[in-house]
Amino acid sequence: MIDAPPVAAGGFRTALRRLRRNPAAIVSAIVLLMIVFACFPGAPLWVSHACNHGPSDQNIQGTITENGHKVPVVRNDGTPIGPGLRACYLLGADSNGRDLFVRILYGGRISLEVGFISAIVCVTVALVLGILSAYAGGVTDSAISRLLDLIWSFPVYLLAVALATAFAVHGIAVGPIHVASTSLAIPIVVIAIVYVPYVARPIRGQVLSLRRMEFIEAAVASGAGPVKIMLAELLPNVASMALVFLTLIVATNILTEAALSFLGVGVPLLTPSWGNIIEQGYQTIVTAPWLTIAPGLAIMITVVSLNVLGDALRDALDPHARLRIRN
Repeated sequence: MIDAPPVAAGGFRTALRRLRRNPAAIVSAIVLLMIVFACFPGAPLWVSHACNHGPSDQNIQGTITENGHKVPVVRNDGTPIGPGLRACYLLGADSNGRDLFVRILYGGRISLEVGFISAIVCVTVALVLGILSAYAGGVTDSAISRLLDLIWSFPVYLLAVALATAFAVHGIAVGPIHVASTSLAIPIVVIAIVYVPYVARPIRGQVLSLRRMEFIEAAVASGAGPVKIMLAELLPNVASMALVFLTLIVATNILTEAALSFLGVGVPLLTPSWGNIIEQGYQTIVTAPWLTIAPGLAIMITVVSLNVLGDALRDALDPHARLRIRN
């Protein structure tokens, strides 16, 4: 599903130089920074200085002044106001009179948080399992590989929906740790679990080739233990691969969160996220298409930017491409 080239340790300075020479990478990075800025520091600034109402504030009976006339936020037939060049309701309102632009900004915070945190959890778990499986071998390798094969055997969305539904009933309880069914930790954990095999298997394959190299034999001969070898020798050599996977898996996780929220098993319904906004707006796609198009465009722009940046980062970290750079 996600393909990343094996890369050696180091070379990040060379990779940075390659990224600077890639216009697509620069543009995608700028777009991502603008989206992050708009959703996090920008959202409360817009609410406090422009529209003075939050993402959950309803205004069904309210009106706004447009071209000197009073215009209802939601008409008598239930159709909300559409997009326009105004401070409030820049992208229009939904059927409850809530500001769509404000909801997209705050929904982006949730979608980005779920996407990035679940990607970090996924890649971290995959690094541990992949390195441990390949280096330890034997029973450990067989047990971890069978576990990854088990997760791999299920369709991603079917497994994610099943896990999210199960956790939504009773939450997560592991010893003294208890996570409520309405917590954002539920979709984060679910999305991280289902994508672990897609990252762990390539890492395991890379470590299998690395463990036969001379620098590993030299470390063993010098008396280094297994933990030190895995942390000091193997981990730096797969860090570049993990970084590429992290960028690509964030985009996949944002799409998965949107799909789960659209199906009603992702982010809690009362919490705005891009998937929830689409789910609440698709029923009026004929009379109020902006309720679906606006969050869909936000997802598309974010995911495309992440994929372009991930591909550029993969090319920059490709060890065979370094020979084409003139010092």
